[in-house]
Amino acid sequence: MAGVIRRLDETVVNRIAAGEVIQRPANAIKEMIENCLDAKSTNIQVIVKEGGLKLIQIQDNGSGIRKEDLEIVCERFTTSKLQTFEDLASISTYGFRGEALASISHVAHVTITTKTADGKCAYRASYCDGKLKAPAKPCAGNQGTLISVEDLFYNVQTRRKALKSPSDEYSRIVEVVSRYAIHNSGKSFTVKKQGEMVADVKTFASASVLDNIRVLFGVALSREMMEVGCEDQKLAFKLKGYISNANYSVKKCILILFINHRLVESCALKKAIETVYTAYLPKNTHPFLYLSLEIAPHNVDVNVHPTKHEVHFLHEDCIIGSIQKHIESKLLGSNSSRTYFTQTLLPGLSVSVSDVKTSSSSTADHSEHVYANQMVRTDSKAQKLDAFLQPANNLSSVPCLIASPPKLVPATADFEADINDGPEELLVNATHDMQINSAHVQSEAPLRKRPHVDEEKEDVTLACTPQRRVIRLTSVKELQNEITEQAHKGLQEILYNHSFVGCVNPQWSLVQHHTKLYLLNNTKLSQELFYQILICDFGNFGVLWLSNPAPLYDLAILALDSEESGWTEEDGPKEGLAQYIVDFLKKKAEMLEDYFSMKIDEEGKLTGLPLLLDNYSPSMEGLPLFILRLATEVNWDSEKDCFHDFSKECSYFYSIRREYTLEPEAGTDLAGHGEPVAFPSELGQGANPSHARTHARTLARSLARLEEETVVPGGKPRSMGRTCKLHAHRAKDCFISNLWA
Repeated sequence: MAGVIRRLDETVVNRIAAGEVIQRPANAIKEMIENCLDAKSTNIQVIVKEGGLKLIQIQDNGSGIRKEDLEIVCERFTTSKLQTFEDLASISTYGFRGEALASISHVAHVTITTKTADGKCAYRASYCDGKLKAPAKPCAGNQGTLISVEDLFYNVQTRRKALKSPSDEYSRIVEVVSRYAIHNSGKSFTVKKQGEMVADVKTFASASVLDNIRVLFGVALSREMMEVGCEDQKLAFKLKGYISNANYSVKKCILILFINHRLVESCALKKAIETVYTAYLPKNTHPFLYLSLEIAPHNVDVNVHPTKHEVHFLHEDCIIGSIQKHIESKLLGSNSSRTYFTQTLLPGLSVSVSDVKTSSSSTADHSEHVYANQMVRTDSKAQKLDAFLQPANNLSSVPCLIASPPKLVPATADFEADINDGPEELLVNATHDMQINSAHVQSEAPLRKRPHVDEEKEDVTLACTPQRRVIRLTSVKELQNEITEQAHKGLQEILYNHSFVGCVNPQWSLVQHHTKLYLLNNTKLSQELFYQILICDFGNFGVLWLSNPAPLYDLAILALDSEESGWTEEDGPKEGLAQYIVDFLKKKAEMLEDYFSMKIDEEGKLTGLPLLLDNYSPSMEGLPLFILRLATEVNWDSEKDCFHDFSKECSYFYSIRREYTLEPEAGTDLAGHGEPVAFPSELGQGANPSHARTHARTLARSLARLEEETVVPGGKPRSMGRTCKLHAHRAKDCFISNLWA
């Protein structure tokens, strides 16, 4: 037999609808806070008892409710914000259906006390099931509205039993009010339990968004917040807010999202943002975000959920994609504050996972026989005690090996290295026997330390190592990306895991990688090394101070007198060209000092050069030509070309140049000298352009195929042929530590 269809009683219908709108005390408070904000309130106070189940009292200083409207204020579908359905397309208020107070009155006892600005007194009225119990009575009161909700869900016992403990409900209330307090920074919010003197939420009308985040979520979070903001006229949206940087994370993602000032949720946007943070945060950690998204009202549908915690809007995928890109760009340049908790290890003792696996597997395969031609007797990661000792001999006698580190004394100690007396005696006279003070480093320059620095030097160096400067120039980013894209993995592996054998002459060095011996061009590789340092450490250099400033005019004259300048009489008088170079470089002095730590004073004198490697200074014989080429070979009109050209010219000047070094005397034993400070092994730590392959060629396909076995560190070859016999001695292993660290 078919069931009889009956019309539900109006009380039942209203109670069912109330259960959809008011699901727990926090929902009731959310609806009433929105009514307060629609009434232009600037001070909202919430008092709660037993998690809101026993009492909710919310008071504001808004416009109030007229006495004539008190009779219908708690009836369904009564509102002052909407007249026609078309008004939904441009609705800018929180409420529009007129269901909030009606729903609350069907599941609780409601009392409203209100006073308007032009009212002589306040009026109090009580409601039950949406109806006024008795006519409103006049009473004393301040301007605004006071709503008391008692015994929430008194007539819906199943809902009341389903709710968790009062403390849990109170936590949800605090969370809701905190979110509205952050978004409405120009208004004061207060939340406290009944009878308590101290409020759990207290914000002030004069506080900013960041101030409210600091009060509600802690100082640690506020320090790591970044402001975001973007706008797209085509998609008709505007975004503003704050997000946590890569240094802050929580166990659960906190996204405070307001769309057209309405607290909502968006799973798609939340997922897209978390995808961006995956590359920056540790595993299983999440960010904190507050976002306020304003979309053209005609593009938003707010009437999609009873509690209004969801909205739909046009171009959702495009808007989310635009927000995702903006946040990603903000995070990309936000590593100025980042903290890692690490354990201190001795140099050379760090072991990667792959090393552990290799070690364990090698034990199992120990029984396998290794033939002599496949055996590698050197380890690129091994270090000797010699690396931590000061060499006894003076390495300056062998030009291809850069002088050992200077003695560092406290405070402003200077290391002075005399320019090598060479064929350019005129240069030495013109610069008054220039000397380099390389230990005096500006505060913005982190030093690259070698492993053999003693304790005293370590202390001084660490004191000069401040926080790195973050460079966000697009041109620099592009140049850095070009280096990475041109990397050659094969050469990178060789330079990263090689063992230094020794110097052939000032231009060539021998290194061993596995069972192969390579002859490296020191000039080409050091030039590439310094170029990469200039680009990758852009704006973070120290200063090599000149003890006697070098006049740019004298340097330009010296350069024009040399054959390399290519000067002819058609170019004009040298004096005029030299003065032009001085005036031109003086105009660029501020930029050169800011980005490259190259200092030129007001008198046109060069006072400092960039410190690219600790304890390394370029050969001053090439300084005049370097100054000349800066004025003639650098494209100063394009930012990217300017940085590229300057870095190329500077790296050429700093590179190990055979023409500026003296050949070792016949019979000189190079085995007693260590690896050059600027030896290009550091390229193995960075990116290596593929064109650098031409600067490293295999000297022998396999050491085992030579007449005798592989050169062993510290050992002597028996018979290796004329080519290798001269370079068989192993240099003291002063292996350079990772300069990119």
